[in-house]
Amino acid sequence: MESITPIFAIVAGEASGDILGSDLIRSLKKRFPKAIFEGIGGPKMQDEGFISLYSMERLSVMGFIDPLKRLPELLSIRRNIIKRYLERKPIVFIGIDSPDFNSRIEYDLHKHGIKIVHYVSPSVWAWRQGRIKKIKKSVDLMLTLLPFETDFYTRHSVPVKFVGHPLAGQIPIKPNTREARKALELREDDPVLCLMPGSRAGEVSLMLELFLGVTKQLSQEISQLQVIIPAASEERYIQILNMIDGLGINNVKVFLGQSHLGLEACDVVLLASGTTALEAMLFKKPMVVSYRLGRLTYKLVSPCIKTPFVSIPNLLAGRMLVQELLQNEACVPKLTEAVKFAMSEQQADILESIFKEMHLSLALDSGNIAASAIEELILT
Repeated sequence: MESITPIFAIVAGEASGDILGSDLIRSLKKRFPKAIFEGIGGPKMQDEGFISLYSMERLSVMGFIDPLKRLPELLSIRRNIIKRYLERKPIVFIGIDSPDFNSRIEYDLHKHGIKIVHYVSPSVWAWRQGRIKKIKKSVDLMLTLLPFETDFYTRHSVPVKFVGHPLAGQIPIKPNTREARKALELREDDPVLCLMPGSRAGEVSLMLELFLGVTKQLSQEISQLQVIIPAASEERYIQILNMIDGLGINNVKVFLGQSHLGLEACDVVLLASGTTALEAMLFKKPMVVSYRLGRLTYKLVSPCIKTPFVSIPNLLAGRMLVQELLQNEACVPKLTEAVKFAMSEQQADILESIFKEMHLSLALDSGNIAASAIEELILT
């Protein structure tokens, strides 16, 4: 060991990375009880004693255009992180997701002999596959959450470990919808639609007005429909309330946090593509997946996409289990019809059994498996 007090440098840039980071830190602390955990992380990581040098919110940007607007600040943070850990070398640097931000840090630190772990595979198997060349030069260990990802890294001779997903162990195999509705003070016997427009400001700006248009249409056809929105953070809570007020909508309940309760309580989820699709799958909920990018961003991204699906349930199944309506397909009429189809009892029954099998395949002791792999890397 290089020092009596080992330093684990960790950078997570989004709410989903904060969940993974907190789970990992808990397991690493058992193996390295004197260690310091620091870098960039959110409230869940900080609850485990993590020292965040910057607000994680500063890294939460989307697409190509938003990062360009914030480029000076992002570059400054990244330079400072690299400088800090070249001067105060950690026993390992762990980049959790956020590959566009973390990849340069990983590359520069790796050149100076620091061991690098990247937790959550970038979707290199789906698009921009040329990134694998830089990953091979930067990463000593890739930790993947999904089983189909390991084959790609094995083919390219990158050390890899499938660890499952921590959420699969935290979410019950059989959700208790009735109790969740009681907790959120929802009517037990009337349908509930959960809107999940994303965790980042740009996502909410692009998706929420569209989703609220769907709820207006559905409410005209389903008089007892209940609509809920769990906000990912206090900033998103305020943003969502302001957008709802601006549109003159008054039949939607907005909660600060409580996303899992919201998913457990609902019948169907209308969501922006991302980790939320995995969470909805784990709660065995029918869903409709949608996403929009800015026109320029989409024009740049679309030629690079190498996979027919974007949502985790469909990628795991290798077929279209849940409807994906993206970009120009993401419009109120089509989304409304898709949500109505997802609300059918037959669709719910079919998906429940498939989602249960997927849940069990991911329900590993992820934090412990990841921590063991990292410990092995450190000690070799």
